[in-house]
Amino acid sequence: MSGRGGGGAVEVPVKRRRPGAVAEVPVESPTGHARAWGVLLALLVAVSAASLVAGRALSPPVVWEVLTGGGGALERHVLFQLRVPRALVALGAGACLGVAGLVLQSALRNPLAGPEVTGVTPGAVLGAVTATGLGLAGWQSPFAVVVAACVGGCAGAGLLWLLTGRGRGDPEQTAVHGVLVSAVLGGLTAMVLLVAPGELGSVVQWLVGTTEGRVWQHWQLLWPWALVWGVLAWLLSGPLTLLRCGDEVAVAAGLSAARTRTLALLCAVALTAGAVASVGALGFVGLLVPHLAVAVFGAELRTSLPGAALLGAVVVGGADAAAQVASRLLASALDSDRLTLPVGALTTCAGAVALLVVVRRSPNRGF
Repeated sequence: MSGRGGGGAVEVPVKRRRPGAVAEVPVESPTGHARAWGVLLALLVAVSAASLVAGRALSPPVVWEVLTGGGGALERHVLFQLRVPRALVALGAGACLGVAGLVLQSALRNPLAGPEVTGVTPGAVLGAVTATGLGLAGWQSPFAVVVAACVGGCAGAGLLWLLTGRGRGDPEQTAVHGVLVSAVLGGLTAMVLLVAPGELGSVVQWLVGTTEGRVWQHWQLLWPWALVWGVLAWLLSGPLTLLRCGDEVAVAAGLSAARTRTLALLCAVALTAGAVASVGALGFVGLLVPHLAVAVFGAELRTSLPGAALLGAVVVGGADAAAQVASRLLASALDSDRLTLPVGALTTCAGAVALLVVVRRSPNRGF
């Protein structure tokens, strides 16, 4: 047996056509993972700093002055009461969506299963919009919105579960039914807006997704919610890895596939609801971030789930900073101080392009 340098694999020389011979066995590279973690942590710091200096109210020199102990009361208020919680909420919501997407794709064994196309995100949006229209919740009452979003997300996931034969549908059927459920829930949301048109201004933020106006109350509600459900999702990483191999393999290993899938879907719904209640619907984050996580960290979910959380935080945090910069440029070009670009519009456009690239490069990819 001889090692091949640089390839991260062990080669076993065997004769050709020998029955049962194995030519090459891939080996995980801890060094590669450590390098990936280092790069992602550096990117996380970079996008966090960019989010703090990208806004219109404070210039980068003023932000630095405040961070070093200077600046006036107004500048300190803008930075510590508006920009810092906004950046934290963006990172937390991105982490929630990244983990939720990877859990859904693993539990359903479908690379196209994401919160956006399985009824979870549309259901959560419908719940938040309905509660707002009925006067039970509002954009300034995050806890009530989280409860309403959870109820809606569970309803969307439950409807998909019923249509796919209570978990017995294959991945292709799940994808088709997920699109149909999402379309129906989107239509119901539009009907609610028609019934209560006066609420359009307050709920459009959930439909598009934005980090504008995020304060410490949103962060204080989001981080414990994300921590609890994220840890539970990580505890399910071993059983979910078996589910990715198929129900037969999971059952042969003594695992209850139905119970594990139900717990995984509950985690995904809760994480998605927390993100939706905080920033609204961010398109394609939960669908594409898991693909990046698996490509970087491999199929072992004990590693790729934390990687998906970090990648989701980097993606949404970077999109938030880019949206702020784009808003400044658009406001300057169009001479309009009130013009802002929602971060959800940016993630949707960029995610659609990335999805086309993924599908064209690997049309037959599956778990």
